[in-house]
Amino acid sequence: MSTVKIYTDGSCNTTLKIGGWVAIIFLVDKKIILTGIEFNTSHNRMELTAVIESLKFVKKQVNSQIIVNVNSDSQYVNRIPERIEKLRSNYFLTARGKPVRNADLIEKLIHLIEIINIEFIKVKAHQKKNELENYNRKVDKISRKIVRNYINST
Repeated sequence: MSTVKIYTDGSCNTTLKIGGWVAIIFLVDKKIILTGIEFNTSHNRMELTAVIESLKFVKKQVNSQIIVNVNSDSQYVNRIPERIEKLRSNYFLTARGKPVRNADLIEKLIHLIEIINIEFIKVKAHQKKNELENYNRKVDKISRKIVRNYINST
């Protein structure tokens, strides 16, 4: 069984609610970079979107059984698998009876978790540059650049 490595990150200008997301995917002998920009969004939505879009891409590319390592610095994303049962039993409602934030994206991620063998790996955020290639640092820089470039171009 082969392993696919994915590094994801999302960024958001909270004032303008403009966000960017990025995923670097190592699939067999290829390195693929996916990016996107969203409006009326948040940091957590961008973190979720990066993971969802990368998993959807991998699912289309690979027909055989694989293990996918999702490397993310988002505790919010990394905790979704352990929260699935509670989210479902509460019908995606908070203790106060309000819909869980980002329920639409969380449900999409849960669906992918159920059909793909995924291992979520928590990586340290905002690491300092060193001599080793650091893909978590790279996705962080790209996601922030996407947002900055869009804001500067308008």
